[in-house]
Parts: sequence; C-alpha cells; structure tokens
Amino acid sequence: MLLVIDAGNTNVVFALFDGATMRGQWRCATDSRRTGDEYAVWLTNLMTLRGLDPCGVTAAVMASVVPGATFNLKTLCRDHFGCTPLVVGEPGVSLGAQARVTRPDEVGADRLVNAVGASDRFPPPLIVIDFGTATTFDVVDETGNYIGGVIAPGINLSLEALHRAAAKLPRVDVAKPPVVIGRTTVECMQAGVFWGYVGLIEGIVSRIKAEYRRPMTVLGTGGLAGLFAEATGAIDHVEPDVTLHGLWLIHQRNMEA
Repeated sequence: MLLVIDAGNTNVVFALFDGATMRGQWRCATDSRRTGDEYAVWLTNLMTLRGLDPCGVTAAVMASVVPGATFNLKTLCRDHFGCTPLVVGEPGVSLGAQARVTRPDEVGADRLVNAVGASDRFPPPLIVIDFGTATTFDVVDETGNYIGGVIAPGINLSLEALHRAAAKLPRVDVAKPPVVIGRTTVECMQAGVFWGYVGLIEGIVSRIKAEYRRPMTVLGTGGLAGLFAEATGAIDHVEPDVTLHGLWLIHQRNMEA
C-alpha cells in the first residue's frame, strides 16, 4: 500500500492507497516539533482502528510546504514503514507538469500537485481554488502546466486576525449566515467574512477568465470548498481530495518511468 502525505501550514493529511483506492484518510495539526516516533504512534493506531495493517505500507509520497516538518515526516517513513518517501520538489522527481512562471522554485509543492490532480480529472484549462490556510487560485493551462495564480488570506486566518486586532470582536466559526444584514455582532462578522469571500471568489474567477480569454472549468478543494460552492455558481465542481489524488498520480508516474 502507498502512504500519501500532504503537509500544509495548518494540517498534515495522511492517506493510504491500495492501488487506486483510498482506504483511509487522517489529519493532525501541523507541528514542526512532532517527531517521527510521535507521528508513528498516532498514525499506526488509527490505521489499526480502521482495520488496516501498517506493515502493509510499502511506499510513500509526500508534498510539504513546511520545511520544519519535512525531516520528521521522512523519518516516519524510513524508521516505521521501511521506505524512503518520494518528495515533490526534490531532484529527479517527475510531476508530469511544469511550473511556467517567473520563479518556479518559489511555487508551493501543493499548488503543483493540485495542477496534476485536477488536470487528470477534468480537461484543462482549469482554475483550482484551494481553501486552506491561504485561499489559493491555481491556473492550469491546456497542457496541464501550472502558469500562475492568486494567493489570498484564508477565511479562518481572516477571522482570527479580526478577533485579535479588535478587542470587542469575538472569535466566531465559519458559517453561512441566514441574512447579509447582521443583527448581532456575530452575524455581522459572519456575513462580512462569508459573503466577502463569496465576492472574492466570484471577482477573482471572473478576472482570471477575462485575462485568460478561454472557457475554464473551476474546481474547489479543501475543507470549506463545499460550503462556498453552495453559495456561488463560480465553482463548477468540488473535489476535496484532489491534492491526495495528485500525489498518488505523481508516485505512479515515477514508478513507471
């Protein structure tokens, strides 16, 4: 079985693939101090609870945007699963897609993986909106290459900043408010953030399409993609596991090469 690891700024997501079938998925908060041994105790127990044998892991692939966590995740794979992970961005790792931007080395591994996974599921050109710590808009051209995009603050990051910067504003959850005109402070905050992000999504997608000048399919991924897709027609499809699928595909391509 293949262990897939997506290390983001907020969470590390683990998935186990048996061939092309995902058998399980787990996530934990990203913490660069967490050791390979700590990951192993947590992950192998969750695998066992799902009825999966950790000894069945024979290979691993990883994308990380948190350099401090990368070493310990590699250690997890080597020491506890007996395999050296394929790491996106390292020399010799073929993605099947290129970063056609001014500084390719600055592109986050997750954005390249999204381009790979999305273009395998839908014909490009594409816009992939990833609702994570940041809200990113990744543009994929007709040949499946990443050609740039947009980075905006993530919705949870915005809510936390609002709470910290304004003494009398509480911490609130992300939710679709019943009305735009709030009658309480919480309703006002939720309306501002939620409908503000709907406006951001619609505005940026519209401008990307106008600049690209060709029909494009828009995918939403990440935990909040479904919530926003219900509120706007700017998102054509919700693909919550497009990053994991991209990592699985990258591993397959490198094993076949």
